[in-house]
Amino acid sequence: MEDLLLEFQLKIAQVPLNIQRYLVGQIDLNNRLIAVKGARGSGKTTLLLQIVKLHLPLSSSLYVSLDHIYFFENKLYDLAKQFTLFGGTHLLLDEVHKYPNWSREIKLIYDNFPELKVIFTSSSMLEIYKSESDLSRRAVSYYLKELSFREFIAFETQNTIQTYSFSEILDSHNQIATQLLDEIKPLPLFEKYLKTGVYPYYKENEALYLQKLQNTINLIIEIDINAVEYLQYDTLVKLKKLLISIASSAPFTPNITKLSEKVGVSRNMLVQSIKILERAGLVNELYKDTSGIGVLTKPEKLYLNNSNLMYALAKENINIGNVRETFFLNQFKGLHEINLSEIGDFLIDKTYTFEIGGKNKTKKQIAGMENAYIVKDGIEIGFGNVIPVWLFGFMY
Repeated sequence: MEDLLLEFQLKIAQVPLNIQRYLVGQIDLNNRLIAVKGARGSGKTTLLLQIVKLHLPLSSSLYVSLDHIYFFENKLYDLAKQFTLFGGTHLLLDEVHKYPNWSREIKLIYDNFPELKVIFTSSSMLEIYKSESDLSRRAVSYYLKELSFREFIAFETQNTIQTYSFSEILDSHNQIATQLLDEIKPLPLFEKYLKTGVYPYYKENEALYLQKLQNTINLIIEIDINAVEYLQYDTLVKLKKLLISIASSAPFTPNITKLSEKVGVSRNMLVQSIKILERAGLVNELYKDTSGIGVLTKPEKLYLNNSNLMYALAKENINIGNVRETFFLNQFKGLHEINLSEIGDFLIDKTYTFEIGGKNKTKKQIAGMENAYIVKDGIEIGFGNVIPVWLFGFMY
């Protein structure tokens, strides 16, 4: 355990605090068991270390990744027991899905060491509430999204800007945009974000970012999905083939019969595979009405999860209109209810209709509608029910 403590101290010394992920101040640390899920590359490790450095006692905290070689010969439960005996109060566990029997041992830790608080991260694939040992009554769960446009600006400019709620943007978008224009030039930043700014590691090497993102996608399918779903190799190959097929057309209304023939799987397996890719943070399904959605309900429209995935996978098939829609959906996903609209592109919270377009987009499609808005790319500031698309990147 001494080696783990030493490695932890080195990591803490190196973790930056000048730019913090949005969840750092939102997690209620009074809970005894906290789960943080998120796609590979979204910044879960940095989040854990920032939480320790900012909010927890360093002398009685320990961070460890469960793919560490320590666990080749040692049990997680035994580590927690020893750590508690030495006065440990907070145990932070990274990548639990890479550790066999993780849920059973975490349950035992929770039940047997009431003085120890545990925060663990996992792949977005992991269904905590369906794990072998039921943690639903014990764990409080959070989801870490990819970088918002607001967070990307902080990475690029070191300029920390506050968040604005959806209702604030609707009511005061002109005033908010005017204030932000005193601090940033949003349009060139937004163009860069759409291509290469969604995952925090873009900063490591921007020139090779899309190549690294392709590698990350392979790891998500080959390691993260397989760690949870235990799929055969040929099934993983078909998942990759399906993702490429979606990327070449997204967003689109899928023809399940043709798509299943192209990928080489049954209809039911295709629908299940799409849902696996969504849980992995690679695609988004969208419906006009989410009531009655079942495990074998085919999506009415399919999107890639974010615009960077489009540039990494679709390459020459990029359509800027599709990129805008993908960005808009991504920023709302998990924050508000979002559906396909009967008239516009999206319906938010069953009330607000949005039509997405370029700077020359007219109001014709939503003329006479209540609670309807035009969201435009290529403009710095809007007026009335016309809102710049980049402004919706400030909600988290």
